[in-house]
Amino acid sequence: MNIFARFAQDESGATAIEYGLIAALIAVGIIAAATTLGGNLSGLFGGIATRLAGETAKTTAGASAGTGG
Repeated sequence: MNIFARFAQDESGATAIEYGLIAALIAVGIIAAATTLGGNLSGLFGGIATRLAGETAKTTAGASAGTGG
């Protein structure tokens, strides 16, 4: 019976479970933030790429028209 009494009073397992739950909640928060920011950053860089492509096309077209001899 002494083994069962010690097992009932032992709280080290409960503490480990609590820390595990806290770590899981933090991980969920990080994943949610990364997902949200990832979508926003993708749109931002997509817009920048579009603008750069447009400016590059203008510059290339202007340079070609100026060289003809």
